[in-house]
Amino acid sequence: MKANVLSNYIIGKDETIEAALGRINDSSVGIVFVCDDERLLLGSVSDGDIRRALLDNFNKDIKVIDIMNKKPVISSNDLDKRNALFLMNKHDISVIPIVKNGKLCSIYTLKDLIKSKKIDNPVFIMAGGFGTRLRPLTDNCPKPLLKVGGKPILEIILKRFIDAGFFEFYISTHYLPEMIHEYFGDGSKWNVSITYVHEDKPLGTGGALGLLPRKITQKPLIMINGDVLTNLDINALLEYHQNENALATMCVREYDYQIPYGVVEKEGNKITAMTEKPKYKFHVNAGIYVVSPKLFNSVDKDTKIDMPSLLESNIKNDENIVMYPLKEYWLDIGQMTEYKQAQKDIISLGL
Repeated sequence: MKANVLSNYIIGKDETIEAALGRINDSSVGIVFVCDDERLLLGSVSDGDIRRALLDNFNKDIKVIDIMNKKPVISSNDLDKRNALFLMNKHDISVIPIVKNGKLCSIYTLKDLIKSKKIDNPVFIMAGGFGTRLRPLTDNCPKPLLKVGGKPILEIILKRFIDAGFFEFYISTHYLPEMIHEYFGDGSKWNVSITYVHEDKPLGTGGALGLLPRKITQKPLIMINGDVLTNLDINALLEYHQNENALATMCVREYDYQIPYGVVEKEGNKITAMTEKPKYKFHVNAGIYVVSPKLFNSVDKDTKIDMPSLLESNIKNDENIVMYPLKEYWLDIGQMTEYKQAQKDIISLGL
């Protein structure tokens, strides 16, 4: 991620708060960083610091070193966009200085982050399930609105895509749809577009594609179940799908299963081999797909079919259906144990 020109945000320790105020006005981000001649970071001065100093009857000739915050939020590593936004949100700040060996090396601003390239591929979030395995929590609340770390699961998913540059969203609903509509509205709260696709009767993940409006952008569409918690690199997934020239891409997760007994192989009644408690590896569906327009336009309205069945029918027609091994964090919040695990994991994930 590109950093800003440092000189716009640095002020010397012996300069006055009047000079700092002028520099803050020029930088338009509300803060400057106090450094010595070797660019060692000593602290930060915000417009709020200056206002408080003036209210306390400090005069404009007071030096910035006398009012600065000596422990500003910093990072010692170059940040990608997601982690930079996470730190800004966590500490309610709009600028992050990158410091190495005590020296100010670069600065990232929220203003620059939100100018990032927009991605016009549509996103389809499946949020119509009953969440029966999470009752009684879902008796009066749709599963996607259950909170993890203080935010609804669906909002965490939505924000993840927004941070990656996506802005055209479709959400399928069935169970308690009005609660989802009321919370998310048309997406203007996040400066994105949200269109709802309501299933009068459950059609399955594949069948919901048939309800998408014809106005939808004709580019590969990313589908995700509304109960999946992941820090998947979405842009990398989309690039992989395009490079593979695939009709559809399914994200898969490696799953290990160990048989708790010794397994015996035979020919007739003759034992040919024995393996004690063997472990087998499988790839399981992670509930995340990239679907090309040819496929999502082929699903007729009111067709009941799940995604695996839809993909299988196209595999039989020799279409190019590929899998994308998901190595990042992933959790399907389907049962109470996973829901409790999500509450623990969210703290360290930065989602």
